[in-house]
Amino acid sequence: MRAAVLYAPGDIRLENVPDPEAKNGHVIVKVEAVGVCGSDFPRMLIKGAHKMPLICGHEFSGRIVSKAPDVSGFEEGELVAVPPMLPCHACDQCQRGQFSRCRNYDYFGSRRDGAYAEFVSIPVSNLIKASQDLDPRAIAMTDPASIALHAIWKGGGVTAGDVGGVVGCGPIGLFAIQWLKLMGASEVVAIDVSPKKLEMALKAGATHTALAGDDLSKLPFCNLIVEAAGHPSSINPAIRLAAPGGHAVFIGIPVGEVGLENATFQHFLRQEVSLHGAWNSFGAPFPGPQWSVTLEKLASGALEWEFMISHELPLGDLPDFFERLKTDKSMHYSKIMFRP
Repeated sequence: MRAAVLYAPGDIRLENVPDPEAKNGHVIVKVEAVGVCGSDFPRMLIKGAHKMPLICGHEFSGRIVSKAPDVSGFEEGELVAVPPMLPCHACDQCQRGQFSRCRNYDYFGSRRDGAYAEFVSIPVSNLIKASQDLDPRAIAMTDPASIALHAIWKGGGVTAGDVGGVVGCGPIGLFAIQWLKLMGASEVVAIDVSPKKLEMALKAGATHTALAGDDLSKLPFCNLIVEAAGHPSSINPAIRLAAPGGHAVFIGIPVGEVGLENATFQHFLRQEVSLHGAWNSFGAPFPGPQWSVTLEKLASGALEWEFMISHELPLGDLPDFFERLKTDKSMHYSKIMFRP
């Protein structure tokens, strides 16, 4: 099969590699759509993966094309979603149903071969039947949408009339805006460095937008605000926009050091703001209601997704496209989708 193989940061080669085999308890999935996660940029261009060479890609959907003899409950031709984490199910966190915190996990696309390829071998425990008439591209966006839902639940959610907020309007942030509205938020504040992404935030349901670095003092305080940018400059505004007794939830993964300004610390301290970390998207029973609820809302149309796709490309374009991402800092993109 064809696959985009990462040998070193920036060294991505389109190659013919052996087809995966359906060992016991596994099926072979033909990849229908695979999205580029924000974590793939540093992984493939700067930091590298846990081991290399490796086939990256973890936001994907596919159809079952073959299965091991011991597999039941799934049939060839079925369209499936694939939660990318493979928890150990044995550590203390897994035993508590906190699979996102697994101490010994495996992961498609960062620790084992993923979906920047034509086929992937998947254990039955990581298969979810999707609505068979749902667009495979929508199913491939279950992961970022469920990450947003997981984060909001970590912050306690919102109720009717609350004000929500999102800093960073990539796909996860855009899904967070939609979740906040679906849960009853009457207003949602959206902040980003890009005017084009703020336009997308309005489409997702934001009622107030502002560019990062603008005067934010006229924006309403937020009962729950999600920081989805992962940039050191976005941490302080996210905390300072939290209402008294409010909640700030952090999804983004900063590369540089993060410092709290004194005014930020004073606000967090004196207004009794709660700060939460949110990691991945998984609950019990694995992969959790984060995934089942997301698939339901994607299928019903309650979650919009297609407007987020800025690029849709064949797998053969992947190496050159990542090189372009590295060199063309002016390029606008949202969700990049490959169709192996």
